[in-house]
Amino acid sequence: MNRMRAARLVGAVLVATGAAITVSVPATAQPTTGSSTNTSLAPQVLAALQRDLGLTSEQVTARLTSEARATEAEQLLRGTLGGLFGGAWYDAGLGRLVVGVTDPAKADQVRAAGAEPTVVRHSLSRLSDAKAALDRAGAPKSVTGWYVDAASNSVVVKVNRNTRDAATDTFLATARTLTDAVRVVEVDQAPRLLADLRGGDAWYIGTSGRCSVGFNAVGADGGEYFVTAGHCTEGGGTAYGPDQRTPLGAISESTFGAGGDYGKVDVTATGWNLLGEVSGYDSADVTVAGSTEAPVGASICRSGSTTGWHCGTVESKDETVQYAEGAVEGLTQTDVCAEPGDSGGSWISDDQAQGVTSGGSGDCTSGGTTYFQPINEALSAYDLELVTG
Repeated sequence: MNRMRAARLVGAVLVATGAAITVSVPATAQPTTGSSTNTSLAPQVLAALQRDLGLTSEQVTARLTSEARATEAEQLLRGTLGGLFGGAWYDAGLGRLVVGVTDPAKADQVRAAGAEPTVVRHSLSRLSDAKAALDRAGAPKSVTGWYVDAASNSVVVKVNRNTRDAATDTFLATARTLTDAVRVVEVDQAPRLLADLRGGDAWYIGTSGRCSVGFNAVGADGGEYFVTAGHCTEGGGTAYGPDQRTPLGAISESTFGAGGDYGKVDVTATGWNLLGEVSGYDSADVTVAGSTEAPVGASICRSGSTTGWHCGTVESKDETVQYAEGAVEGLTQTDVCAEPGDSGGSWISDDQAQGVTSGGSGDCTSGGTTYFQPINEALSAYDLELVTG
């Protein structure tokens, strides 16, 4: 296999987004853009706030307005109160910020900032120091978390009641030597990781652009990986998750050219749960059961982070496709559309993994031709086993 070479993502994107659609180009990483300057509340956010908080549209507006004032007040008072600041929290019933102070003489200062004062025993800095000491204390697994709770002016330590043991009690005794503000809260379950990764999810190549996850896999060494398009991984570097901030791991392998168009990302960062699924976006995720190759003429669907799900038929296999960046051999042709940013995304037939998006011509408005790299070749090259659901 070819190791990583210098990336040509920017140039390829320019061709992909140009007016001409008759030239086949890799469906390369889509350039990232800055955040919108539009501060109006998105309709789906408004609907979620109404649904989950039981508010009317007018109540949502009023609450967000008062929360904005509370945010400004906290920033001000945190600085002006200094070591007398005992923490702050928004009280929805009052409709304003509540601020703890260790000196009653500071109450008028809090009121002048539009907040409600309450006198507390411990300053926020003192509670934070105690929490930092707990960070270094080596908690057993039965202790599921700890944090400063301003409203109760305490350091809350959460304990799983179902796994509490002698080590738990030893840790709690240690915690109480650090501060008399410890408050133990028993819970029924331990937390679990929720940052799932599945086919079709967006991933980011450093700060240069976006591609899509193809399929998750495990290696003989027990390592976790995902397979994507090789032209997405040519530059190497760090891969980031859908939020553009959370690292996934290292871009480790790339093949682009005579050997095909596939690459590998090593998912070494903690907190990722690799699923044998392809993202359903607004619907249920699609389970991947294997990688039996579908014949020419079979129906096939693909998932990508730009355009979501689109389907069509397999038209040919083992095709050499001449991109502006060079010829790529061994691709499968379909009559399914794709657009920049869909590169590397998942192709399935029924519940069987087929491959990862390489490139094509056209778009999902006018229709087009799209090629994919067969998944089994990539799995074999990297000695990987597909993660199934």
